[in-house]
Amino acid sequence: MTVYLVGAGPGDPALLTLRGAEVLASADVVVYDRLSVTSLLDMAPADAERISVGKQPGGPRTSQAEINSLLVDRGRAGQLVVRLKGGDPFVFARGGEEAAALAAAGVAFEVVPGITSAVAVPAYAGIPVTMRYSSTSFTVVTGHEDPAKGEGSVNWEAVAALGGTVVVLMGAARCRPICDRLVAAGMAPDTPAAAVQWGTRPSQRTLRATLATLADMDPQPPATIVVGEVAAANLAWYENRPLFGRRIVVTRAQPQAAGLAAELHRRGAEALELPVIAFEPPYDLDRLAQAAAEVGSYDWLVLTSPTGVVRFFDQLPDARSLGGVKVAAIGPGTAAALAERNVVADLVPEQYVAESLLEALSDEVGSDWPGRVLIPRAETARNVLPDGLAAAGWDVDVVPAYRTVAPAPDPDAAALVADAEVITFTSSSTVTNFVDSYGADIVPEVVATIGPITSETARSLGLEVAVEASEHTVDGLITALEDFFTR
Repeated sequence: MTVYLVGAGPGDPALLTLRGAEVLASADVVVYDRLSVTSLLDMAPADAERISVGKQPGGPRTSQAEINSLLVDRGRAGQLVVRLKGGDPFVFARGGEEAAALAAAGVAFEVVPGITSAVAVPAYAGIPVTMRYSSTSFTVVTGHEDPAKGEGSVNWEAVAALGGTVVVLMGAARCRPICDRLVAAGMAPDTPAAAVQWGTRPSQRTLRATLATLADMDPQPPATIVVGEVAAANLAWYENRPLFGRRIVVTRAQPQAAGLAAELHRRGAEALELPVIAFEPPYDLDRLAQAAAEVGSYDWLVLTSPTGVVRFFDQLPDARSLGGVKVAAIGPGTAAALAERNVVADLVPEQYVAESLLEALSDEVGSDWPGRVLIPRAETARNVLPDGLAAAGWDVDVVPAYRTVAPAPDPDAAALVADAEVITFTSSSTVTNFVDSYGADIVPEVVATIGPITSETARSLGLEVAVEASEHTVDGLITALEDFFTR
């Protein structure tokens, strides 16, 4: 097998290369640094071994020799090993040493380059490292060495004399001596300078100053320092995203939580996934299988959630049995789940709640005897729809398609939620399970719900709802959050 030295990029998990994602998805072992993006570890198989070798300041330290030995031993054992390193493995990292150790041991390896923070972090801050006519070159230097002590091999005089843009990596802790050394080497004190902290992440912060004043702003690591005329540019885009910097708790079940988290991330937020609901098969799975086998005897199939679609179609022996059956979906998410199975919903109500679906079905069939309807749904759910249909003369069969259960509480969740600004609830079950598991006291200041039914449950449990989606979908919830923070 092969050891892959993979660059994880500067922090935004979306900047991982396609090749990096490909080898991560096949890994037997992932060896990762402290600064690697931890969410990238989720891209590895669930049963892959994850080994942290990050160097903790003042804490446990794994020596480079130990890391080299680990990679060689696992490679020789025939495992597919991913060595996940922040940025690019060959840019101010020890990927070269690791590759040399593997080569000397006769272990096959491959280098998967990563996007270096030297370019990506300034770009996320709206600072191009080169500009035609003003900065036609850029120099990348390490700030890990202390220029005040004359350490290391960086020739600061030569760096200053080159002109163009100077990018300093790992230099926040030595910002003042670095700036002083560049001034002493001939760079003008009023040269524009910037420090970008936690670049490419929702906690990104850009400090803009001059070479003489940047250290007074006390940039904190990790930070990328940019010196030169380009540092005066402010082509901000990342920090202008509508939810930039917001820490938002997502309580949906997996894998649905990942979809909402990804959409929040696209808008600049930091999404904290804390699923408080999970789906299990119904206690009587045979009943669902029998209903699916007999679906052709019904006039309507009514589905009230994407999960219901998945569970029902898992039991459907032949899709052709739906040929004479009309299909209703409670909302666009459920309709999309049907479309993935090449079924177009005959009916989607204007409002995505049971009351609206009941009204739409009544309008659809008119005053004639409506017929038989099958509703595969959660084992515990509101009875507005089946009771209303039965009262209107329908022959209604409600069949449990799945059960909602509460996962075991995460002992680290309280601290996670305490630092958040927003918590999102997409169903009454998520509200109830969260309060039951963690209590109402740690709920963040801003409570956002997907619609009035969920809001009613939240208020009944003592929560104050600040944001409610007018369109009862995930997209509607995100739009409501954007509107709230814009106001």
